[in-house]
Amino acid sequence: MAIEQRPTPAPTDVKLAQCFIAVDDHDKALAFYRDTLGLEVRNDVSYEDMRWVTVGSPLQPDVEIVLEPPAANPDFSPADREAVAELLTKGVLRGVIFTTADCDALFARVREAGADVIQEPMDQPYGVRDCAFRDPAGNMLRFLDRGSGTRG
Repeated sequence: MAIEQRPTPAPTDVKLAQCFIAVDDHDKALAFYRDTLGLEVRNDVSYEDMRWVTVGSPLQPDVEIVLEPPAANPDFSPADREAVAELLTKGVLRGVIFTTADCDALFARVREAGADVIQEPMDQPYGVRDCAFRDPAGNMLRFLDRGSGTRG
């Protein structure tokens, strides 16, 4: 299948600001994202019986991850909420991909903290070294080291 060649678009001011990860226990999520990964807590908001905690890297003050309840979407039906909660329990939801300057050191630190290992550090044919874990809710998090992987 041929890939259509398009002209290079003009520079834009569009940047990523926030992404959302469903968690079923914010206290466990905070222990992982703040204490293990070293992200800073930027906001912690409760509304009715739900809670949203915003975390981010001190190196990226304008990019945030919002840890939200799995049923936070007001457009979800009760069946949708149940389906999302079930997928979260199975650990099949994807989270985010982080970059790190040292994949092996990060892997050792996160594994030592007791995180669920999905993949040990390995060089990928697409030019990075990466590893993967599940957060306490079961979301897959991948960590890329762009500087030490095989360049392909």
